Amino acid sequence: MDFTFTEEQAMMADVARELLAAKCDTATLRRQMAEDAVFDDARWQALSELGLQGILVPEEAGGLGLGGADLVQVAQACGAVCLPEPLVDLAGVVAPLLAECGASDALARVLEDGALIVLAHPLTPFVAFADKAKAAILCDDDGLRLVQRADLTLTAEPGIDPLRNLFSVSAEPGAGERIAGPDTAPALLARAAGRGALFAAAQMLGSAQACVDLGVAYAQERKQFGRPIGVNQAIKHHLATAQVKIEFARPVVHAAAVLEPDAGPQSRARISHARLAAAEAADLAARTAMQVHGAMGYSWEVDVHFHLKRTLALSSLWGTAEHHRKIIAARVFDGPLGPDQTFPQERHHHG
Repeated sequence: MDFTFTEEQAMMADVARELLAAKCDTATLRRQMAEDAVFDDARWQALSELGLQGILVPEEAGGLGLGGADLVQVAQACGAVCLPEPLVDLAGVVAPLLAECGASDALARVLEDGALIVLAHPLTPFVAFADKAKAAILCDDDGLRLVQRADLTLTAEPGIDPLRNLFSVSAEPGAGERIAGPDTAPALLARAAGRGALFAAAQMLGSAQACVDLGVAYAQERKQFGRPIGVNQAIKHHLATAQVKIEFARPVVHAAAVLEPDAGPQSRARISHARLAAAEAADLAARTAMQVHGAMGYSWEVDVHFHLKRTLALSSLWGTAEHHRKIIAARVFDGPLGPDQTFPQERHHHG
């Protein structure tokens, strides 16, 4: 299996990073939080103009016709800056779901107008920025419904991440347009959950690296007894341990990104492995960076807190740790094992 990203994939990620660096720095986020306006319409418009929301949409449906490997680095870039707007959910979960359902009008609004459409999935009962959405996909016993904003009932819900405004979303029975029936909805929701878990893992991976970078920068800058605290082996070792955790998680996430989310038990297990590995790396990196900052690390003024709270939020979405361990256990105990089964029928390239 070739894990090398193509020049086009790297370029797409670089363009996203440049825009995010310019429009999503922590000073801007703190100002927007103070103004109770963390969803930035101008930032969303700029992101929409890049066309990223169509990465996983087939070309015949108006998208770019690319795959998970093309989006995974963009998701990491979003995680590295704790982007408030749900670009990753839209591009990684909702847009491909709309394409699979054949909801061409709604998909055109997403791709052409930058409209936000959200999904209330059983594994993510609270929806980020549902108040900014033009419509929502709701699940019931009869399948999936696309309900316009005017017909939705939103209830604000508390959340640990101050950069994600959460809502429970409901509608009257029968409201909206039926886009999938009870026979196809379970498979559609399973694929959506796989993509959601994968790209949440990618965001946590980006967040983890940002935490280590913050810790390293502070260790080089902060001095005690006339020397940077980074010269102390204890601090070096803590940061190195967090970095090693990231390096072990990174190929796991990238390997999962090249698979279809519901191609079989092996791909589902690899996505769950990626989700668990990234969450552990992000948690360790955030806590380590907080400790490196010393007593001030426990104050909200330190940017690491953005990442700690984003990690805690993401790690509760798209299934608990126990949920993903069960998926891995099913693969291990119910499927064939051995060196010839590492990459059985799922040989893919990033490019």
